[in-house]
Amino acid sequence: MPLAQASFHFVPSPADVSLVLPENCRIVWVATHGASFWAVSYKITVQLPQEVSEKSYFMKVFMHERGREMVEAEYESTKAWHDVVPANVAQPTGWGELANKPGRFFILLEFRDMADEMPSASEFVAVVATAHQHSLSPTGKFGFHLTIFAGDQPNDNRWCDTWEEWFTRAMKNTMENERKVQGPHQELQELSEKVVSKVIPRLLRPMETDGRKVKPSLLHGDLWHGNVGIDNETAEPVLYDCGSFYGHNECDFSSWRAARYRTNRAHVEAYFRVADITDPAEDFEDRHALYAA
Repeated sequence: MPLAQASFHFVPSPADVSLVLPENCRIVWVATHGASFWAVSYKITVQLPQEVSEKSYFMKVFMHERGREMVEAEYESTKAWHDVVPANVAQPTGWGELANKPGRFFILLEFRDMADEMPSASEFVAVVATAHQHSLSPTGKFGFHLTIFAGDQPNDNRWCDTWEEWFTRAMKNTMENERKVQGPHQELQELSEKVVSKVIPRLLRPMETDGRKVKPSLLHGDLWHGNVGIDNETAEPVLYDCGSFYGHNECDFSSWRAARYRTNRAHVEAYFRVADITDPAEDFEDRHALYAA
């Protein structure tokens, strides 16, 4: 149910998160720090043992029947990004089940005090391009080692040998979800079949033929402005709410095409000042439109 209708009155206690906090620390402050349809967030400040300083953490508690899977997915996604660009992603500390609320699962990360602003296009895309260029798929394939969620919708991330295979499966899943929500529609069915049988092979297959290869890059999976901020202490861009998988780097800025977002054509152009367009380059605009579909 939507958060506004949910009943969830809860203050984290040491017992709830003791396994992922520093040993023998003391919680000195807890405050709510945001909410969504699926989760409630908190800022937890602790006193470290034998330390004068305090340390703060960000805690997100999932209120969903698939909360355990969603928490693990966010933890693994965030960890993968933090491993590549640690200055720009909060370090995940751990995840688990609340001791005092069985069935409720949480993720704990270092707290980053952020301004709700977009960094400059050049600073933002530099972080994204670094992650794309310096990440390596552990299998050399496309996908991820567990199911990742877009909102509360699971994404099938089983490993695929080719990008065309992975993207075709993802597109079919999207189309099937649309049919479940909207009901059957003949025109949509016909268009869906043509996209799968003609458009995807035409635009994606050339990148993996005639000796060409697509590098499986670590993608954020949800790079809209609501998942980006600026660290108030370091002034560095910060990315969060990762839904990661290894895929074609250009797919990561599909949402930059939408007019409702603060990202736009300028971000695409800035990205390609520090990274190359995949060959065949003349297909880029059509690939971008396909990824944004």
